[in-house]
Amino acid sequence: MEGIRIIKRPRLRNPYLIVAWPGMGEVAFKAAVYLVEKLKAEELAFIHPEEFFYPTGSSIQKGVLGAPELPEGKFYFWKNPAARHSGSADNFGGKLTRNDLIIFISNAQPDLARAEVYSKKIIQVAKTFHAGTIIGFASMPVPVDHTQASRVWLASTSAELNNSFKKHNFDILTEGQISGMNGLFLAIAKREGFKGLCLLGEIPLYTIQMENPKASYAVLSALAKILGIQLDFSHLIEQAQGMEAEINKLLDYFKLGSQGQGPIGEEEIEKIKKTLSQLTKVPLSVKERIEKLFEQTRSDITKANELKAELDKWNVYKEYEDRFLDLFRKTTDKDKGN
Repeated sequence: MEGIRIIKRPRLRNPYLIVAWPGMGEVAFKAAVYLVEKLKAEELAFIHPEEFFYPTGSSIQKGVLGAPELPEGKFYFWKNPAARHSGSADNFGGKLTRNDLIIFISNAQPDLARAEVYSKKIIQVAKTFHAGTIIGFASMPVPVDHTQASRVWLASTSAELNNSFKKHNFDILTEGQISGMNGLFLAIAKREGFKGLCLLGEIPLYTIQMENPKASYAVLSALAKILGIQLDFSHLIEQAQGMEAEINKLLDYFKLGSQGQGPIGEEEIEKIKKTLSQLTKVPLSVKERIEKLFEQTRSDITKANELKAELDKWNVYKEYEDRFLDLFRKTTDKDKGN
């Protein structure tokens, strides 16, 4: 295969292809690297990078300048022991899946002008080893606190696949966009006839430039449930706890002040979070849904619970609190008038 070097040619049983690139919070990349390490997956193939990457600077080693190495795009494989002893396998049906894995990881995203050609190289390997379904990871920036558990969202290539995951209680991403290769590749693969899904781990809006092992743990936990495999998450959980502690230290630093400046209070901390969160916004589709729920609640107060749940879900109740309480004041005034 042109531009691809095959290292081994194992016989794989109904393999799924898992793909990951760096992105916000390094959610996808860290999850895939951790998966390879814990499964002790073996190298399968790699894509020659020269066609898709070019040097953008120089590297320095011990004070000496040199040309940096180009990013790597490697395939790994893992033979599921359960697949060797099971007579059945299915793609996310009601039965426990018994499938081998191919895992593709790149430590950089290619020039998106070459994304389609690059994606077809990956698809070529998937077809060579008869992979039928593709699983991707990504981050889901939302207005939540860094101490909250990271929920998992789901986007897939069909309504049927979405329905098959209802038992896992994932939040379905009904509108929006998954940026970069973590989203684009699945769209290209769908066009090539593959089934696919993306598991998105929530990250706080104000931490999108920080590594988020908590979200990586969330998507890997979801993957383990889907595939029926066992993984040791202890190191990832430790990393998540460590990152949370570091963010807390940062916030404590702001509280106490620095270089003789006076301490700042909880309100200022919330302002810092809000300022950081301006890097991204609540999706327009969510704002539209909130406005629609306000309109429905004005004529049917029983909708208030659904509205409150949506505001809490996106951590924006404070922004809408006065409007929300006004709904009940108007209802009370109406009752008095009667």
